[in-house]
Amino acid sequence: MKKKLSGLLCLIAMIALAATLVACASNTATSASSSSTEASASADASASQSAESAGDPLDLWADDAPLKKELVAFVKAATDESSPDFIPVEDRIATFDFDGTLFCETDPNYFDYTMLAYRVTEDPNYKDKASDFEKSVAAKIIDQNENGTKYDELPLEHGQAVASAFAGMTVDEFYSYVHEFMKQPMPSYKGMVRGGGFYLPMVQVVEYLQANDFTVYIVSGTDRLIVRGIFSDESCPIDLPLDQVIGSDETLVGSAQGDADGLDYTFTKDEKLVLGGEFTLKDLKENKVYLIQREIAKQPVLSFGNSSGDFAMDNYALSNPDYPAAAFQLCCDDLERENGSMSKADSMREDCQKNGYVPVSMANDWKTIYGDGVTYLGAEEELALAA
Repeated sequence: MKKKLSGLLCLIAMIALAATLVACASNTATSASSSSTEASASADASASQSAESAGDPLDLWADDAPLKKELVAFVKAATDESSPDFIPVEDRIATFDFDGTLFCETDPNYFDYTMLAYRVTEDPNYKDKASDFEKSVAAKIIDQNENGTKYDELPLEHGQAVASAFAGMTVDEFYSYVHEFMKQPMPSYKGMVRGGGFYLPMVQVVEYLQANDFTVYIVSGTDRLIVRGIFSDESCPIDLPLDQVIGSDETLVGSAQGDADGLDYTFTKDEKLVLGGEFTLKDLKENKVYLIQREIAKQPVLSFGNSSGDFAMDNYALSNPDYPAAAFQLCCDDLERENGSMSKADSMREDCQKNGYVPVSMANDWKTIYGDGVTYLGAEEELALAA
C-alpha cells in the first residue's frame, strides 16, 4: 500500500513538473514573439520614415520654397477625385518655357544664338559659305556677348539666319549638328558642356508632374528643331516626346521642291524633307498663346517661365475658365552658382507680385543647380559687380 501511494505521489509530482515546464516555455515563446513583433514594427516605422525622406520627388528644393509648397498642394488637389479642384487627366496640361526656365539661359548668350555664331564664324565646313546677312547677324551676337549691346531686331534676324545657314539639311542631320554642338564646353563653367545646362530642380518638377499624369509641353522662343535636337540627345535628362516640343519655326520642304509653292508641289517617294531656309514665326509673347491653342487645343493649368516673353502664356493659363491654375516665374538671383542678375531678378519679383505669379528664387529655393560637379567660374566677378 505504501509503495502504491509513493508511486502515485511521484506520478503527480512529475505531471506538475511537466506542466510548469510547458507554462515556462509558452511564456518564453510569447515574450519572444512580442519582442519580435515590436522589433518588426520598429523596423517598419524606420523603413517607412527612411522611404518617406528618400521619396521626396522635389528633394532638390528647399522645404519652404513657395513653388514646392504650392505645387504639391495643387497636384494633390488636382489628382484627388473627391476634391472640388480635381482635374481630369486629359486636362492636366503644363507648359514650360525652355531657356532660363529649364536650361541655362545665357553663356554668354542663348544656346541657339551661340550655335549660329559658331556655324557662321568657326565651323570649318560652313564659315566660308556664310552669306553677308548671316555674318552681320553673327557679328551682332558677338558684340552683344562681349559688350552687352542691345539689338531690338536680333530675335527676328537670328531666326532668319538660322533658317538660311542650315538650309538643305534633313531634320536628322540638323539634330546631329545640335548634338555635336552640345558637346562643346560651357565657357563660364567648370565640369559642364553646353548640353548639360539643365536646371536639376526644374527637371524634378517635370518628372513630378509626369508622375501625376500631367502632360508637359515645351513652348520655347528657341527654334523648335533646335530644342527637339536637345531633347532627342541621349544626354537629355528629361524624357519627353518630340511632338510635345513647340518653338519658333522655319519652313520644311521636299529636297527636290526648289522654289515651287507647297500648293503647287507634291512630295515624292524618292526625296527627303529638308530645312527650307525661310523663317516663319518667333514663339514669344502672344505667339506662345497662338501656338498653344493651335497645337494643344487646350488651355494649360500650369505655366512656368522666366521672362516677360512668357507672361502671355502665364496669363492664358491663369484665365482657364474650367479649372484652378497657377503660374511660376524664375528669378535669376544666384550669383555664386549661376550667371545671374540681381536687377533682372528684382524686376521679375515685382512683376510676379503685380500679376499673381509665384516667384522662384534660384539662390534660396534650390539646393543645387547643375549638380555638385559643376562650378560657375564667374562667381567672384558677379558678386563684385553686385556689391
